[in-house]
Amino acid sequence: MALNWLRKVFAGEPDRKQKHALYIFLDEGGDFNFSQTGTRYFTITSIAKVRPFHVSRALHSLKYDLMEDGHDIETFHASEDKQKTRDRVFEIIKNNLETPVIDCLIVEKRKTGPALQDPSKFYPRMMGYLLKYVLERADMDRVSEVIIVTDSIPLKRKRKAIEKAIKMTLRAELPRETSFRVLHHASKSSFGLQIADYCNWAIYRKWQRGDTRSYNLIKRGIRSEFDIFKNGEIFYY
Repeated sequence: MALNWLRKVFAGEPDRKQKHALYIFLDEGGDFNFSQTGTRYFTITSIAKVRPFHVSRALHSLKYDLMEDGHDIETFHASEDKQKTRDRVFEIIKNNLETPVIDCLIVEKRKTGPALQDPSKFYPRMMGYLLKYVLERADMDRVSEVIIVTDSIPLKRKRKAIEKAIKMTLRAELPRETSFRVLHHASKSSFGLQIADYCNWAIYRKWQRGDTRSYNLIKRGIRSEFDIFKNGEIFYY
């Protein structure tokens, strides 16, 4: 049965009689090095949100609080922020998680067959699997439009491959009357992308390093961690 995400998403409770745009912010962790010197895991995380974005307003206030405390804060980025900053950002995210809106696809890379290891094939395929899962669980009767937002993608070839995969998935999963768009924004311009970065970082750290400190803070907001090759028995390197 489809979940109604539009009742309470990130502390927002829109009018149930109206349709609303569903935003899906995406982030990734790990690398495309399919060898012993690469990361063991690759993750793609999505954050599903509808307005109002109360969590964004809280992060906006935190940014200026930190600036007034003498810090030079342009954007929040989990891997680069100091631990004290990370603690405050995760606290805001934790306090604004009303329903599970975080979904993550986990890939143990050494179980990826050689034919799929080309990033131009691997990334779109994995992205498609994640979005299919997310959209199948959305209450489309309450969705007027789906807006996918990713970080800026500098390589034109990669951007086209990702857009193609996303659009193919959206066309297959969405009702014909539901429109969609795919946007590529600099993460510093979007608190939604910064939240996705933080959540993906926490999940990635859990899988890659066994570090659950940050993961435990957002755990109740995680709806799925899908280890796509969980039952795979062949290691290709």
